[in-house]
Amino acid sequence: MPHSISLINTLAAGLGLALILGILAAKARLPALVGYLVAGVMIGPFTPGFVADAEIASQLAEIGVMLLMFGVGLHFSLEDLLAVRRIALPGAIVQIAVATLLGMGVALGWGWSVAGALVCGLALSCASTVVLLRALETLGILDSFTGRVAVGWLVVEDLAMVLVLVLLPPVAGWLEGGAAQAVPPGAPLWQALGLTLLQVGGFVLLMLVVGRRVFPWILWQVTRTGSRELFTLCVVAAAVGIAFGSAALFGVSFALGAFFAGMVMRESEFSHRAAEESLPLRDAFAVLFFVSVGMLFDPWVVVQRPLQVLAVLAIIMVGKSAAATALVLAFRYPLRTALKVAASLAQIGEFSFILIGLGGNLGLLPREGQSLVLAGALISIALNPLLFRMTAPVQQWLREKSEFARRLEMRDDPLAELPLSTHEKFLARQVVLVGYGRVGRRIAEALAVQDVPYVVAEQNRDIVERLRGQGIPAVSGDAADPAVLIQAHIARARLLVIATPDTLNVRQMIATARTLNPEIETVVRTHSEEEARRLEQEDAGKVFLGEEELAQSMARHVVARATA
Repeated sequence: MPHSISLINTLAAGLGLALILGILAAKARLPALVGYLVAGVMIGPFTPGFVADAEIASQLAEIGVMLLMFGVGLHFSLEDLLAVRRIALPGAIVQIAVATLLGMGVALGWGWSVAGALVCGLALSCASTVVLLRALETLGILDSFTGRVAVGWLVVEDLAMVLVLVLLPPVAGWLEGGAAQAVPPGAPLWQALGLTLLQVGGFVLLMLVVGRRVFPWILWQVTRTGSRELFTLCVVAAAVGIAFGSAALFGVSFALGAFFAGMVMRESEFSHRAAEESLPLRDAFAVLFFVSVGMLFDPWVVVQRPLQVLAVLAIIMVGKSAAATALVLAFRYPLRTALKVAASLAQIGEFSFILIGLGGNLGLLPREGQSLVLAGALISIALNPLLFRMTAPVQQWLREKSEFARRLEMRDDPLAELPLSTHEKFLARQVVLVGYGRVGRRIAEALAVQDVPYVVAEQNRDIVERLRGQGIPAVSGDAADPAVLIQAHIARARLLVIATPDTLNVRQMIATARTLNPEIETVVRTHSEEEARRLEQEDAGKVFLGEEELAQSMARHVVARATA
């Protein structure tokens, strides 16, 4: 076959085989991405038969990472990141340190050098935002508080890994690896660190100060042309162009550059359309990303080194998860949030692959180390969706079997109950408002204008502290937990308003409210027509569908203007 069509070969073999194996995986009740990974193994160099072009597959996967991280940026604003900074920033740093130390300890026990052990530990510490995004979207909790914490946590991890990737070549000689990229003789290490921080800081500042104004304006100018093709081209060009420019000019990774491209594009009023237009392309390249990862895996490592593979897997899925659970609980967040965040971190992905490749090229990481990290990545990615599904049963089991878990949920928390000084008007005939995001905040403002008393139930402790500082009664916790609604005095409330986008636990909230207050009215929001129909059939009260309410408001305005 001529070399000139190796790109077509790779696309045809990768996408075709991924489709077949993805369908088989779905029929076997496994995540479709398991099929994509197996497809990569089958067309990789370590299995017999057709072998795809690994270099081309790697570049296609890089584009997939760019587009997927661009999509993450479109859904996650700087405001969201700052809203969870008090848990995401220290949590990510401590969790990286714990996982790195665990990985180093195990690798040193295998007789590796300190440099190789360090690279291995760092590779095991960073989870994949791509995998997490897929899991959160599948579960429908991407916009929930738990989803924002998990994504914010991984964004901090990604920022840390960017520093590692940029600093690793200059300090390779200092780490006693290959000296080709080492720090020049006499050059202090702090200069490399300072230059790296300056580059990343300059890029972030440029995007937040200039990009937030320029790119939404460009998108508006393209929209005025009325061409759908130009709009799609503008979105894709922005994602790939900014990613490439950030790497070329500032030394920032493609993934981080694309993420900030999405963040600044989110400032445009056409951000939702941009997300929809780029979705098919993002999905296609996401498949190629997982296929390319599968091509790197040598299946024989599982047979030749089973105990080492289990050790790596234990660090990824047990060590990291345990550390994350302890950290989230230490910040007094609910057990459910802790388990979800722990599940989101129980895998490794794209930054790990880049890191082990760089470590191998610099002579820091032995070849067996690359295979072991890839084995842990593939297995953890395949099991991660199943781990998410297990969080609810595990939480229920812990409540039933563990006295410690029950005491943990009943611990003394000043934000988990209303202060004794709360005025009586907030304790009877009040509105209980679950969620204080964009929708909940506007509902609260409308209630305040009409002087209607209300109590807020919110998972974000920072928001609860701020509301109490403003004199607004609020309790911290997951409203799916009966104790939270009890503390909000749901038994004497007139109305329960569920303004959170997380609809998975709406039924539990309504059931608890009606058990304690059979006469209470309920109001629910949803973005799914199917979910809205189900809730109405189950007599869940008044259900508001986002698109339907928008259409009705627009229709009223149009009719009013047309008949004026």
